Amino acid sequence: MTTKNITGAIQKVSGPLVIAGNMSGANIQDVVFVGIAKLIGEIIELHGDKASIQVYEETSGLKPGDIVESTMEPLSLLLGPGMLGAIYDGIQRPLDVIKETHGAFIARGAGAPALNLEKKWKFTPSINVDTEVVGGDVLGTVQEGAIVHHVLVPPYVSGTLTSLHAGEFTVEDTIGEVKTSGKKVHALHLAQRWPIRTPRPVQKKLIPTTPLVTGQRVIDTFFPIAKGGTSAIPGPFGSGKSVAQQQLAKWSDADIIVYIGCGERGNEMTDVLLEFPELTDPKTGESLMNRTILIANTSNMPVAAREASVYTGMTIAEYFRDMGYSVALMADSTSRWAEALREMSGRLEEMPGDEGYPAYLGSRTAQFYERAGIADVLGSPARQGSLTAIGAVSPPGGDLSEPVTQNTLSVVKVFWGLEERLAYRRHYPAINWLTSYSLYLDQLASYFGEHAGDNWNELRVQAMSILQQESALEEIVRLVGLEALSKHEQLLLHVARIIREDFLQQNAYDSVDTFTSLHKQYRMLSLIIDLYTKADNRLKEHDFAMQVFLTLPVLTAIARAKVVPEHEVDSAFDAMHTSVATEVDSLINQ
Repeated sequence: MTTKNITGAIQKVSGPLVIAGNMSGANIQDVVFVGIAKLIGEIIELHGDKASIQVYEETSGLKPGDIVESTMEPLSLLLGPGMLGAIYDGIQRPLDVIKETHGAFIARGAGAPALNLEKKWKFTPSINVDTEVVGGDVLGTVQEGAIVHHVLVPPYVSGTLTSLHAGEFTVEDTIGEVKTSGKKVHALHLAQRWPIRTPRPVQKKLIPTTPLVTGQRVIDTFFPIAKGGTSAIPGPFGSGKSVAQQQLAKWSDADIIVYIGCGERGNEMTDVLLEFPELTDPKTGESLMNRTILIANTSNMPVAAREASVYTGMTIAEYFRDMGYSVALMADSTSRWAEALREMSGRLEEMPGDEGYPAYLGSRTAQFYERAGIADVLGSPARQGSLTAIGAVSPPGGDLSEPVTQNTLSVVKVFWGLEERLAYRRHYPAINWLTSYSLYLDQLASYFGEHAGDNWNELRVQAMSILQQESALEEIVRLVGLEALSKHEQLLLHVARIIREDFLQQNAYDSVDTFTSLHKQYRMLSLIIDLYTKADNRLKEHDFAMQVFLTLPVLTAIARAKVVPEHEVDSAFDAMHTSVATEVDSLINQ
């Protein structure tokens, strides 16, 4: 690393973009300090000795001639114990600490260490001295609440472990040393630094075969996502993107949650900050915030920091993945991130692409989502970690043909398409079951068959077929009325309504309905399909009026099945299956 910093001077200021001269020797992605207030920025373009710098803070007051100093290091994060439960801005400044020292708004030039540098953590070694180590090896552990924080050898560091100490240390204290093959000594700490734009390496990426169970029926049953998978949630304003992502953050069975509020309204992030500490983690019984990290870069914060915020969240998620944990990353919303790219590209006077977005929008989107995955991580002991990336997209006017949505859909494997029409009908989650898709169905089929029910996939296919047939019959009903259909078709429409209203629709604010286990989802869908199969067979043998079918008491029980507590599922659904058989058999010719 170069010890001599590069010092230049401002030549031009254009919003968050600063042009500095006399910067020969600086590098792309170097962090710089701009002006007397030492505003944090990053070099994004070099022409001769001129550097284009995106500044992550308000640039008012800067003027030509002000000093610009390069640190000769890329924008990096401090990764170590103390991140869980933290609330950071887009460049890992702890907002709670800054609030105590600078007030409710981030003052220009305000800064604070990403981790508490004074707190001591009890470190327990798990490896012997004089052992040959490589990047990713577990040196020992620190207990951080209910999470065991594995202290790792930094990637690309290898050699002989010459010392390692047990005891209580701050994140900056030296806990041991590694002598490399070049006889250099590398000091080991509880924390390590990593540049946000460089993916952390893994040993081998694997094919995902385990679902990320979210407790949301329309997702788990019809459009599941794998651990290590990628998904997009596009939808217009008011269709429930943020609520859907917050539900996934609350209830998905990931070990660690990283939630990025990228350019969203401040009140939405406030809801997250108020709700999460009050929620109980079903795994540990403690506060949900104890396994959550929030990155808040709201719409009133500097636009340039939005571009960095998604990489900040991704790097933190990769760090926990390298410990062998299952991590779920929620980015809300990537459209605001793309808008930041567009603004900076325009100020750099680059050739615009579709709708003014830079020509490299597609490659940047792909680079972000490709950092997700399930992998054998570096080092020993051998372990697997997964990183699931779920990004919300906010297309203007709900136009899914716009560039951000299209570039995202070309990369991700799950599409949860939110529809304004469903949201206005108070159908939540407002995921359109006819346009959404999951490319993980075949990979996850064996898991669902083993852990949910042997005929899970057959039930899903049959339910989806009923919904598709309903869509085909809707036009006929609008033209000539329901009575023009055969009774078999009328029965199908009634059962499709039951699937939509009693299975797909879910109340995020009901203490029971907000989360549904795979077992309960299977029992619910099995009950509905059992009703349809028995009624359709009965109709073939004995004609009956649809009005009589609609008065069956079991239909009311099915409608209330979603609020049956988990511990009562088997007894309640066994009784309902018995009622279906008895009541359908009682249907007679009318």
